[in-house]
Amino acid sequence: MKNYDSGSTEIKTYDTLAFLARFMAPSPDLQAQLKPDPGHFFIVRLEAMYRQVNRRVPPSRSLAHSCLIITAGAATMTIGYDTYTARAGELLFVPAGQVFSFGSDDENEGFLLHVHPNFLLGRYVPDAPVDAFEFLTPWGNRIISPSDDIVDAVLVIGKRLLTVYQEQGLTARPLLQSYLLALLGEVAQGYVPVSTTSQPAAYRLTHAFKVLLTERIRQQHRVTDYASQLSISPNHLNKAVKEATGKSPTRWIDEALVLEAKVLLSQTASPVATIADQLGFNDSSYFSRLFRRYEGISPLDFRRLIESSG
Repeated sequence: MKNYDSGSTEIKTYDTLAFLARFMAPSPDLQAQLKPDPGHFFIVRLEAMYRQVNRRVPPSRSLAHSCLIITAGAATMTIGYDTYTARAGELLFVPAGQVFSFGSDDENEGFLLHVHPNFLLGRYVPDAPVDAFEFLTPWGNRIISPSDDIVDAVLVIGKRLLTVYQEQGLTARPLLQSYLLALLGEVAQGYVPVSTTSQPAAYRLTHAFKVLLTERIRQQHRVTDYASQLSISPNHLNKAVKEATGKSPTRWIDEALVLEAKVLLSQTASPVATIADQLGFNDSSYFSRLFRRYEGISPLDFRRLIESSG
């Protein structure tokens, strides 16, 4: 994984130790709970992590999946352009690669799971399961509210994962993988797929659009480009995406661009004009107007706000 770097215009992803050093107060106790190679997998008590957060975490991105299992209190996170609050008996998932941010004033208890996608692969898991778990994808539902019996099962497995991890670390990878897959399987039993909340055809098109958006947002800003690659008309794409998500493709594109900009503004010292160019804007003033339309402040003011909160 890459570490934080203030001089590049590429969005950086934090490794676990760099993230802790930047956003959390020094904690020998927490460091002791993280076994070697925490970038691939770790599980800790949620309260042990949250009480160390000493500042608001600005828009950031990780290469690993995160799962918050809430047993008391609540946790609020902004993922993409939507804000979610998970409460006791609920789980909150942040898929790998998603832009997220959160504050420092939540009070909660539970478990925090951090899982690199590669940890779900290997000879102990011959069939890659990630696609079977929609909540680990960018288009899945973020909060899951399972039945009490599923919550009980998840907590039993979570406690066992924590014990094995604390006692053996990643030397127990086969056992950790087995418990992790059992936990994900239990969660899947209580998960309501996005496809059941919209027409299947609209869902499939929207899914394909979001995949393209993730891959090509810096090069393509027009709905017509995405419609052409999906071999449909712009009107058809607009209707399907609005039916499935309540938002137009244009808004999805704009929000994706602004999210990319927010991460670059918070993680680099590059001039606004350079960031605009990196995001595919020929006119930096248009980029600034778009940013202000969605954030209510200019890119420079957003950067100053982030810097003042450090």
